Amino acid sequence: MSSLQDQIHHIGKNARAASRALARLDSKTKNAVLVAMADELIVRLPDILEANAADVAEAEKNGLTKASIDRLRLNEKRVADMADGIRQVASLPDPVGEILRDWTQPSGIQLQKIRTPIGVIGIIYESRPNVTADAAVLCIKTGNAVILRGGSEALASNLAIAKALQAGGFNAGLPDYSVQLIPTKDREAVKIMAAMDQFMDVIIPRGGHSLIEAVVAAARMPVIKHYDGICHVFVDRAADHRMALDIALNAKCQRPGVCNAMETLLVHRDIASEFFQLASPELSKNQVELVADPAAHQILAALGYPKLREADESSFRTEWLDLILSVRIVETLAAAIDHIEIFGSHHSDAIVTNNEASAQEFLASVDSATVYWNASTRFTDGGEFGFGAEIGISTDKLHARGPMGLEELTTYKYLIRGNGQVRK
Repeated sequence: MSSLQDQIHHIGKNARAASRALARLDSKTKNAVLVAMADELIVRLPDILEANAADVAEAEKNGLTKASIDRLRLNEKRVADMADGIRQVASLPDPVGEILRDWTQPSGIQLQKIRTPIGVIGIIYESRPNVTADAAVLCIKTGNAVILRGGSEALASNLAIAKALQAGGFNAGLPDYSVQLIPTKDREAVKIMAAMDQFMDVIIPRGGHSLIEAVVAAARMPVIKHYDGICHVFVDRAADHRMALDIALNAKCQRPGVCNAMETLLVHRDIASEFFQLASPELSKNQVELVADPAAHQILAALGYPKLREADESSFRTEWLDLILSVRIVETLAAAIDHIEIFGSHHSDAIVTNNEASAQEFLASVDSATVYWNASTRFTDGGEFGFGAEIGISTDKLHARGPMGLEELTTYKYLIRGNGQVRK
């Protein structure tokens, strides 16, 4: 324990020193660093894929779910997408130094409120190796040092990606220790990171509920949480049925193992029979198992839906992360909103309707980080929002909410200029 703590504290001390050097880098240098990182990912593609193949083989041996293995798996396209994401971040405006407000007081002192780096950011995540690149480059762009602790199932992949980023960045002027990865599967590393507030300014856990709860319980610095993605699509009685089906299929089936995938489909009672008649063949063709409340179960059973079981209350609190979908018929728009408030996770929720008044009520009443009208919840993503890569989707209200891009990785300070003023 002592040896592991010493190792991680050493990483933290180096990150603190790096953060001071990073904060002084200009935008041109930071962008050159990012482009060099992207190039090095491509250069080291064979090494990254070899490491990932070892992780995937171990995951299959250990019986991880298909969805978990999909999140873990890399291929040439996914690595190329990582590199493209880095280049996109390099092309975005640098928020550091932005003047948020500029004014003069009656005393004659001049004040500016400007964006600044946070300092050292710790990020704890599971499964997806691409987070290693996304998190690192967003932190570097905003002048923050980063300490990464990925899931044990992806350790070889994460180490290979981190080495590529470090090598590419170093060649372009990145200060040493700006990007560091905790190189152990030992779970004690999470508790040690969460307690070292002398070196880290904020910690961001993204993963399962138990991981986030463990970090929150141990943290001695602010935590930005990325809780469950229990996302809803509500098909209103005024919905275009074909549009609603297309949105539902995309939200559930395109990538069921991600946090912005739909987990619960709510359907207005007035159109339930007609909509399920249209939707059942398509959902069945996509191998979706339906977990339905009694009213929906009766209709779907009559239609002969093949993969169907009855829901209980816990079904609607479950983030399936698989081709499983909770289904419920609701009496009214208000009932749909109430269901989302009770069972949702304040992540991403959508209404499909041609009634603008109903849409506006839904948009105003649903207290989630992202709320949609006639669009799939799968758009909750930094890239789709124009932020480039993202750290994750915050379900907090302070200091960041929704997809966390560059601005969310900055804080601010006040610069005051005078000519000899003293307070009377």
